Amino acid sequence: MLIKKSVIVLIALLLSACGYHLRGAFELPAGMKNIFLDGGSAPLQSEFNKAMSLSAIPIAASAETAGIVIRIFDEISQRRVLSLAATGVANDFELGYQMEYEIVDAKDNILMARQLIEIKREYYNDQLAIIARSNEELIIINEMYLQAVRTIVNRAKSVIDAKPK
Repeated sequence: MLIKKSVIVLIALLLSACGYHLRGAFELPAGMKNIFLDGGSAPLQSEFNKAMSLSAIPIAASAETAGIVIRIFDEISQRRVLSLAATGVANDFELGYQMEYEIVDAKDNILMARQLIEIKREYYNDQLAIIARSNEELIIINEMYLQAVRTIVNRAKSVIDAKPK
C-alpha cells in the first residue's frame, strides 16, 4: 500500500515538473492576463470563455478594462456538398469557417493588424446513422471554433512576447 502511494506521488511530481497541463489550457505572458473578446458569434464567444476559464485567465468586463482586446470581424460559416451517391443523397460535406480579427491594447493601439483565419473540415455523411450524423457535424463545428480561439491566442502570445517591455 505504501509503495502504491509513493508511486502516485512520484508520478504527480514528475508530471508537474515537466510542464504538463490540462488539454485546452493556455500559459499566457503577464501582459495578456486580462483579455476581452470584442464581437464574434455566440459559439465563438462560448469557446473563448471556456478556453480562458480552463486556463484561469480573467476575462475583462469591457474593452476599457482589458490589457488586450481581440476584435472579431466578418465571421462566415459554410457547408457544402462534396460528393453525391447514385441516389442523389450527399455522401461528403465540407464545413468551412472564416473570420478576420485584430489585436489592440487598452489604448486602442494596434498590436496585430487584421488577420484572416480559415478552417475547413470534411466529413462523411453516413446514411445509416442519422442521429450520429448531426452530432458529428456539431462536434466538428465546435472544434473549428476552438481551433480559431487557439490560433488567435497563440498569435496574440507571439505579439505580446515580441512587444518591447
